[in-house]
Amino acid sequence: MIAAPMSGCGKTTIACGLMYALKSRGYKIAAAKCGPDYIDPMFHREVLGIDSQNLDLFFCGQEVMKGLFAGHTAGADAAVIEGVMGYYDGMSLDSDKGSSYETAKALDVPVLLAVNGKGAALSVLAVLKGFLTFREDHHIAGIILNRTSRAVYPRMKEMIERGLKDMGCPVPVVGCVPEDPVFQVKSRHLGLITPGEIDDLKTVFEKVGRTLAETVDLEQIIETARAASPLKIPADMPVKTGEKQGKLRLAVARDPAFQFYYKDNLDLLEKLGCELVYFSPLEDEHLPDGISGLLLGGGYPEVYAGKLSLNAVLRREIKAALDGGLPCHAECGGFMYLHEAMEGEDGRIYEMAGFIEGRAVRRDRLVRFGYVQLEGAGNGAYLEQGEVLRGHEFHYWDSTDNGDGCIARKPGRDISWDCIHTKGNVFAGFPHIHYYSNVRFAQRFTDKMREYGLRSRQERKYI
Repeated sequence: MIAAPMSGCGKTTIACGLMYALKSRGYKIAAAKCGPDYIDPMFHREVLGIDSQNLDLFFCGQEVMKGLFAGHTAGADAAVIEGVMGYYDGMSLDSDKGSSYETAKALDVPVLLAVNGKGAALSVLAVLKGFLTFREDHHIAGIILNRTSRAVYPRMKEMIERGLKDMGCPVPVVGCVPEDPVFQVKSRHLGLITPGEIDDLKTVFEKVGRTLAETVDLEQIIETARAASPLKIPADMPVKTGEKQGKLRLAVARDPAFQFYYKDNLDLLEKLGCELVYFSPLEDEHLPDGISGLLLGGGYPEVYAGKLSLNAVLRREIKAALDGGLPCHAECGGFMYLHEAMEGEDGRIYEMAGFIEGRAVRRDRLVRFGYVQLEGAGNGAYLEQGEVLRGHEFHYWDSTDNGDGCIARKPGRDISWDCIHTKGNVFAGFPHIHYYSNVRFAQRFTDKMREYGLRSRQERKYI
């Protein structure tokens, strides 16, 4: 795991560079990200050419997370996990619950702590002593000095290793990351900008990888990874492959406007019998043939609002399909797309699919941010009254009608609000949900797809 004392310490670029450097040596690498972030895994996928997984103990229990991680990394030579925020930072100000540390402890993986060495000398020892003594089972097995010149590095390494040994907490320094503009990744209103928006991203990370291959001790890092304890795989997982027989064609929106999905969600739908059929609301005039369900994920539809609006044939087709009972899960950007209208990033109002009455509009501040627990307000198609589903929100756009099918609650705080549209077979709202927080949601969704497909076949038979 690549972790750091706080956010903004270059975890993403270091993790991606390390993945590239190891891949260049012929290793088959698996990628993962601590926490609910769906953007960083896109960088992992862009660098490695494979999907990355989220590791989140709020979404699912420890044993389930272990099982999902074991499945994700099966066949890989090594896994590189990118941490979240500061190493010990958790869901609340005074808790390490859900932190990178808790995840490292649950999986029993060694951690490389990236520490900023620019403008510091002996003070780095004080920071490191704090991290190494704050928790007895800290799992920190190596240190990377970020923003540290190659000329200064040997002396810093010798000073730190001698000082930590004298203090009774010996940990090796395994390399440095020199000051270089290539290591600076731009940001935007939803965290890091998407990979497609960075010119020659692969070239950038190739340069990062080549640099790290020279400035970090890859052999020592490989040996550290080899020393990780064997992963204890739980015998009983909530859903096993092949639980449902027969393929269900599920249309999944994936293009520059819609691209935020949790890998575990897509994998679970496949385990339940879905064939994922990707399409583009930006480019395709029609939904894929023979579908029994629709998945509209998050992304940046506000950036592409004009082009989405121009694709009127598909917009009308989607509304007609949902009015006709097509099962659909739409979240965040996908939810915004289903409105009658949406405000684009340019401030103009554009016509959208029209299934949800109202507008998706921009606010001058972050509307919702953080973990959320959804509780069914009534018996719906996929969530019954009182049942719980967990997710995460991060959006600057809001809706004039957020729905009332669920009650959203902030964990650990006395804050709640109404959300989610549950009209017909549609479940649509801002929260990005994780199916493993309640697998019955996904099972009911695929059951509805099966019913819809059977009804469609019967209707076609009598036409």
